[in-house]
Amino acid sequence: MIGKPDISKEVLTAILTEIDEGIHVVDTDGITIFYNEVAAKHDGLTVEEVLGKPLLDVFPSLNEDTSTLLKVLKTKTTIMNQAQSYTNIHGKKIETMNTTIPIIVNDELVGAMEIAKDYTSIKRLSEQLIDLQKDMQSRSKTTYNKSSVLYSLEDLLSVNQDFLKMKEEAFKLAKSHSSILVFGESGTGKELFVQGIHHASRRGKKAFIAQNCAAIPETLLESVLFGTAKGSYTGAIERPGLFELADGGTLFLDELHAMPIDLQAKLLRVLEDGVVRRVGGTKNIVVNVRVIAAMNIHPKEALKTEQLRADLFYRLNVLTFELLPLRKRKDDIIFLLEHFINGFNMSLNKRVRGVTDEVKSLFISYPWPGNVRELKHAVEYMMNISEEDILTVEHLPIMLKEQSMLVHHEPSNETYSLRKKVYLYEKQLIERTLDQTGGNIKKAAVQLQIPRQTLQYKIQKYTNLDAE
Repeated sequence: MIGKPDISKEVLTAILTEIDEGIHVVDTDGITIFYNEVAAKHDGLTVEEVLGKPLLDVFPSLNEDTSTLLKVLKTKTTIMNQAQSYTNIHGKKIETMNTTIPIIVNDELVGAMEIAKDYTSIKRLSEQLIDLQKDMQSRSKTTYNKSSVLYSLEDLLSVNQDFLKMKEEAFKLAKSHSSILVFGESGTGKELFVQGIHHASRRGKKAFIAQNCAAIPETLLESVLFGTAKGSYTGAIERPGLFELADGGTLFLDELHAMPIDLQAKLLRVLEDGVVRRVGGTKNIVVNVRVIAAMNIHPKEALKTEQLRADLFYRLNVLTFELLPLRKRKDDIIFLLEHFINGFNMSLNKRVRGVTDEVKSLFISYPWPGNVRELKHAVEYMMNISEEDILTVEHLPIMLKEQSMLVHHEPSNETYSLRKKVYLYEKQLIERTLDQTGGNIKKAAVQLQIPRQTLQYKIQKYTNLDAE
């Protein structure tokens, strides 16, 4: 057993050094005894400037009451996910979200460790966005009869009877002030539909503010929605949230199921009583906001996986719209194809007259997992590369070409066995989803409804197979 503690120390140091979060450890005197490169990058310092130094010498804006590390040394109690704003010795302002825990060995406190996530740039961008929206809102008050959205319900083009009936219902219900829940697969036009409802409503000339709940870290989303009160955490200033900025208008919350469950409870209270309270504040602020929420999964699935609170769902479920995927309204495929061709003829200065019957047949049989967005991008690609007035199979994007090969393949050909067909379809589905999510593996895994590790394995597998 001799030497075991040294090996453990080396392993622990290696782990803490390589981990992709900031790690800062101090002893009971507040002297830094471990500080990794990630933490140094967060704080705008070098490891040498911090290691072996008293904490307050390196971060002079902190004190025993505002430093989470020193608080934990004093209380011996873990602090979870607390925002901290401070200035380093070079005068640079830092924003982090910290989890700080006491280090206890043999029932004796020997130090404290902080795991810090840097959100300086994200917080700054969020605040700039809120300030910009506030500025735009104040300007719009001086602009006569100007709508705050780009699309109306008339912009939702369709010949499908079910879709047209839904549009008629949306026109009628737009006049209501009740909350609305919209759900449908990615690419079905949820935000366009929501903008159309706002445009047709009595709030059409007021603010329309959209926020994707998955685009901002959980720890920031609450302050973005409800604002912050001065002193709610170190460095916090009085700042309105999106509810205040949307007062009199519409707040669109996309990917509602990505909102933390605890925050969903606070959203429910706002929907019930129309009152918000800034983070860290005591003052109730009355707001008149219509909330429209959207999800790219079915509410039943979100409830089953506990991504959505049942009470919030029933509060929103008064008015609900399901946007059908393109594969369930096939009569729209050729209609939209021709519409997109006309539009790109103008923007690309082309004179494309249409597509071959083979392309039409393929488009109708293709499942369009990316829905209208994918169809539009496919037409745009084909028109960009074509020099002819009729689009053919040769102009198809690579994934649709592969689909064409599968459709026209003879069963006796061993090159395209069942295994090969499954391989091609899965590969193209993964590639398309990664393209839609901008290469974000986590989001792609959610959309494909598989674990992220499984998706990473499949990507690596197909990369290796293609290289062979």
